[in-house]
Amino acid sequence: MLIKKRTGIEIPSSEITPQSVYLSRRQFMRGAAAAAAGGLLVACGAPDAESVAEDAPSTIATGSAAEESYVQEAMPGSVSSNFDEFGDPLNSYEEITTYNNYYEFTTDKTRVASLAKNFPTAPWQVVVGGLVNKPKTFGLEELMAFEQEERIYRLRCVEGWSMVIPWVGFPLSKLLNEVEPTSTAKYVRFETIEDTANMPGVRSPLFPWPYVEGLRLDEAMHDLTILSTGLYGQPLLPQNGAPIRLVVPWKYGFKSIKSIVKIDLVDTMPESLWMKAAPNEYGFFATVNPNVPHPRWSQATERRIGEFGRRETLLFNGYSDEVAHLYDDPDYDTTQSS
Repeated sequence: MLIKKRTGIEIPSSEITPQSVYLSRRQFMRGAAAAAAGGLLVACGAPDAESVAEDAPSTIATGSAAEESYVQEAMPGSVSSNFDEFGDPLNSYEEITTYNNYYEFTTDKTRVASLAKNFPTAPWQVVVGGLVNKPKTFGLEELMAFEQEERIYRLRCVEGWSMVIPWVGFPLSKLLNEVEPTSTAKYVRFETIEDTANMPGVRSPLFPWPYVEGLRLDEAMHDLTILSTGLYGQPLLPQNGAPIRLVVPWKYGFKSIKSIVKIDLVDTMPESLWMKAAPNEYGFFATVNPNVPHPRWSQATERRIGEFGRRETLLFNGYSDEVAHLYDDPDYDTTQSS
């Protein structure tokens, strides 16, 4: 992983590959990539129910977080590298923002961006409560007050495709430390907004809305786990989970819940949307593991968006040195059981 913090002396844009170059890189592959995976109804980004603390915030978003000056000012500038730590190139801005799983809008990856285009993301609040000493509701400006860092991470979808993304955000641990989890808190439960007026997919009975995900507390406190507010040095767009989403790079993509409005510290394992919708296929931990197949396909290889062929999938998505100590046996944790 590569980390860049805002220093006030940012890399000149002239020294970074122009975004326009990224926008055209490997463009011809996108159509084939979409055709190859667009028909799968699986879990790289979707929802669940069952509240814990107070209700989700009542503030109605009417504008765009990306247009707020304090959001723009918090971004750390142009990307610091064109590659991840293994030397693999970043996916283009266009690839990242036009090939999306976000079932609250549609199950069609290539249509999420157009359907989410006018999704309101400001004002925004995230209610943090449950087993904490100092419950707090964070407004968008307070969330942006956390130091925003660039994190170049690999994203591995459970469907078998992957990307390299230059996220912007801050460690989740910093937010959790502010609310002071109690000694009885063992897990963290996250909830996506359920906006039936602006999210057409939520009106479908296909899934138990709203989208819910969870982490063990030690996973949530790990430095690799971030709350993302942007990518490519720019604020998140709605199709990527604006204005704030979770990113857990060693787990399959469906764990990285989008457009978060509620976080609860709890003492029992949260039941996620995918655990409810397909309990025989999706479990709680969902760490990337090439040795454990999904019930319907192998996880041994993956298709990097924009590339021909397939590449071998790495245990923990290549972050074994950082996170393997969290698990006694990586093979016990599969996509279909916890």
